[in-house]
Amino acid sequence: MFVTLLKFAENRSAVGEFMAGHNEWIAKGFADGVFLSVGSLELGGGAVIAHGESREAHDARIAADPFVEHGVVSVETYEIDPKRTVPALEFTMAG
Repeated sequence: MFVTLLKFAENRSAVGEFMAGHNEWIAKGFADGVFLSVGSLELGGGAVIAHGESREAHDARIAADPFVEHGVVSVETYEIDPKRTVPALEFTMAG
């Protein structure tokens, strides 16, 4: 499982220009069954919780976000190996 933080970067003023493409990118992540949750960071930017693909595939998916491609946000991704979850998220645990 991955938690990716998308923090506003130097080209943040272009957010409006790339918002439609960013929203399409989010919709595709959900349609592909990879995104579990997306939302805004309190201090600006956003976060994605994802599951079901390799680190390489996840990094490629994140890189395809128009916000990332155009320097609107910078990216930090953390990989999590869940050991305990609520029943609704048991599918995220390995094995």
